Amino acid sequence: MTSNRKRLEGVVLSTKMEKTVKVRVDRTYRHPLYGKVVRTHKDYLVHDELVCQPGDRVQIVESRPISKRKRWVVQEIVRRASEAEVAAEQEEIVDEIELEAES
Repeated sequence: MTSNRKRLEGVVLSTKMEKTVKVRVDRTYRHPLYGKVVRTHKDYLVHDELVCQPGDRVQIVESRPISKRKRWVVQEIVRRASEAEVAAEQEEIVDEIELEAES
């Protein structure tokens, strides 16, 4: 029997909360009129019983509401992040935040 729950794959950004991680899911699609490839992302608060680390690639699955903003659960860790990848991603995120603050 297959489940009708949505499944997404993303990268763990933050693990500063208890049993909750912030996961960024990237999405690319073609603009319907102009045909340009558009890249977007969305951050989800996800319930985590598997103890993920920042930089891990995880698969998340839709679930019942756990709290006000948590409606997803980590199903599996697809790939663990190495120390170098974690450091590089943290620098990238800090750079993005600084650019957003400047504009």
